[in-house]
Amino acid sequence: MKLPLELWVGLRYIRAKRKQAFISVISAFGVLGVMLGVMTLIIVLGVMNGFERDLKDKILGTVSHIVVMNNSTRSIADWTQLMDRIKSLNGINAVTPYIYGQAMLSSRGRVRGVIVRGIDPKSAPQVISISKYLEKGSLQDLGTTNKADNGVIIGKELATANALRVGDTVQLISPQGKRTPIGAIPRVQNFRVVGIFKSGMYEFDSNLVYMGLAEAQQFFEMGSGVSGIEVNLKNIYDAPKIASRIESTLGSPYWTRTWRDMYRNLFSALKLEKIAMFIILTFIVLVAAFNIIISLIMLVIEKSRDIAILKSLGATSDRIMRIFVAQGMIVGSAGTLLGAAAGLMGGALLAKYPFIELPEEIYTISTLPIAIYPWDVVIICVVALTICFLATLYPAYRAARLEPAEALRYE
Repeated sequence: MKLPLELWVGLRYIRAKRKQAFISVISAFGVLGVMLGVMTLIIVLGVMNGFERDLKDKILGTVSHIVVMNNSTRSIADWTQLMDRIKSLNGINAVTPYIYGQAMLSSRGRVRGVIVRGIDPKSAPQVISISKYLEKGSLQDLGTTNKADNGVIIGKELATANALRVGDTVQLISPQGKRTPIGAIPRVQNFRVVGIFKSGMYEFDSNLVYMGLAEAQQFFEMGSGVSGIEVNLKNIYDAPKIASRIESTLGSPYWTRTWRDMYRNLFSALKLEKIAMFIILTFIVLVAAFNIIISLIMLVIEKSRDIAILKSLGATSDRIMRIFVAQGMIVGSAGTLLGAAAGLMGGALLAKYPFIELPEEIYTISTLPIAIYPWDVVIICVVALTICFLATLYPAYRAARLEPAEALRYE
């Protein structure tokens, strides 16, 4: 297959010899610069995607996709009927009731505030992933001990801070105590630690205490009511749409919050950081584009006689311009393709051999995560090629404006 004239001449100019060898060196640096820019962008954005995915998995392992609550009362009494109505909607995977409350945990002379979550051991594993985070014990151990000493599951950081192990007894103090003639007396109850979980999120591991639903109802004196209903979706990104559908189905006073609403600031900050990093690293490609501009300008000066001859033979200004645009795009395309290949290869190596270790107590993970998405690679390649194309326009325009008489005057 015959190559178009513009592409054939552009390739000939890239393979310059003798006097034009320096131009070829500059073109090679242009390819290397674009390659490094594209490779760095792919790997860095892949690492940021990995952090975001890991964080999202840990949050959604403890927090449900949608939470349904009553806006007018502290508890929901008819929660079983509500669960049936919610479960009948499209896109719902599973539902479970929960109880939320604050308490003080006392153990061995140490007291600290904790968040107590009452869950149903049977339906909760279908909504949250607490089971896979358990290092010791089981969800089925909740509520299996005697009534005077019910079971709880605590986070690893909380267990470490209070020197607690499975089998130890702790006291939970509820601020919603009994009212007496001498004032309100806090409710105090003993619980036995039956399990320890580690989600990797310090906020959860240091403050969260799980207990059985019936025990939580008794401890917070909620009767047969619950604080709300947690919903697990088939597609987490449908949360806003399904949340609106739940609100319209149940009506007032029920309202919903999605996982995005609960952690809006965190995910917005991660998105902003990703955009800022993309813009900053794009300047690497811009620097490489200057090499393309310089090499093309030098080539136009060097090849002015050839351009004049081509124009004398009938080549139009548009065709001359396309020759130099083609040459610049050959350099840019080569650098982009090599950078994309190197970035994907580097990402695969980081995913398979996580040789970069991180302090787990700071980053909640022990190795560098990476997740390279195809659309990110496409966007990076399109941006790199666009920058390279824009870099070719000025030198190509100068070449197209060259007058044959001026170029051949001193030949």
